[in-house]
Amino acid sequence: MIAVDDALSLVLALAGPPRPETLPLAEAAGRVLLQPVRARLTQPPFDASAMDGYAMRTADLPGPLRVIGTSAAGHPWDGSASPGTAIRIFTGAPVPAGYDHVELQENVDLAEGSITVRDRSNGSNIRAQGNDFAEGDEIAGGQVLTPALIGLLAAMNIAEVTVARAPRVAILAGGDELVPPGADPRPGQIISSNDLAIAALARACGAEVTVLPLARDDEAELQDRFKAARGCDLLVTIGGASVGDHDLIGKVAAEQGIEQSFYKVRMRPGKPLMAGRMADLAMLGLPGNPVSAMVCGLIFMQPLIRAMQGLAPGEALAKARLAEDIGPEGPRQHYLRARVHPGPDLPLITPFADQDSARLSLMAQAGGLLVRPAGDPARRAGELVDYLPLPGGN
Repeated sequence: MIAVDDALSLVLALAGPPRPETLPLAEAAGRVLLQPVRARLTQPPFDASAMDGYAMRTADLPGPLRVIGTSAAGHPWDGSASPGTAIRIFTGAPVPAGYDHVELQENVDLAEGSITVRDRSNGSNIRAQGNDFAEGDEIAGGQVLTPALIGLLAAMNIAEVTVARAPRVAILAGGDELVPPGADPRPGQIISSNDLAIAALARACGAEVTVLPLARDDEAELQDRFKAARGCDLLVTIGGASVGDHDLIGKVAAEQGIEQSFYKVRMRPGKPLMAGRMADLAMLGLPGNPVSAMVCGLIFMQPLIRAMQGLAPGEALAKARLAEDIGPEGPRQHYLRARVHPGPDLPLITPFADQDSARLSLMAQAGGLLVRPAGDPARRAGELVDYLPLPGGN
């Protein structure tokens, strides 16, 4: 068995460089920008009014000022500013040269074509040319294209971007006992949940996922499933990687020529984890227990998928305070499902009493995984600990 950190390093080494593709900006949300992008124009392209009101010269305040024109968005006023004058102006419209202040319409009195400023605003209410961005400003590569970035790039007049191709991930669960959701299980059979859960984890970090049909404990059928995964970047198998008579994943992977990086990790849950490469196809063999599979998916699969897109493996562990005393830890790094709730300075974390690796209901309730190093001594309530936040729990 190897340590978790060593196993993660070997898993990340399977990633290889991200594969670029060019997409229309409208189709690039959620992808990772690989190449920097430079603004093709300045925004705003002119001094623009931030309010509906009147443009004027500060030197002429409080007036009266003769209204001599109108400037609206898309319809600028092309006259010349002169002392003692103002123009009616609307939000987003160009402010003509010579006027240095826009006063809100509700702060002026209008009479017989002239205005007088009754209450003057503190600011100028003018958005200066280029105060958002200037032509040539750069957006760095290596970041996920969020909705805000998509909007910014569109405003910069960028029509297409070079992004990392979404990693193609095949998910394979196997076992004679498994039937898909919606089926009526016979005696000895259970509903397959791992493949759908692991597929959801993969999609959550940007993968394009194919869930392969369930495979029976049959070498020929497993060989067919492995062949179906060719053309993908990553094959994730679930179960069948242990040492029992019906655990055939390792055997079939060896027949497919896997260059195995490791087998078994010093962690719980999740010890029987396998990783390696078969030609252009990276492979992760996750344990069959539902919680073990999900924990390994979080710790190893998601960082690998992120690395395939040129991203850092993930966020650092968060800090919390223990809400209760806990006993000493055993010889493997332990990821305990736990409740996380607000505390006076940091979150408070309480591990569930039952850590059975088959109890998905506790995984669904957990707000985090309390991370305890191998051999960690007993801890008292209030001590600082590391945890991995989980979405949707508490």
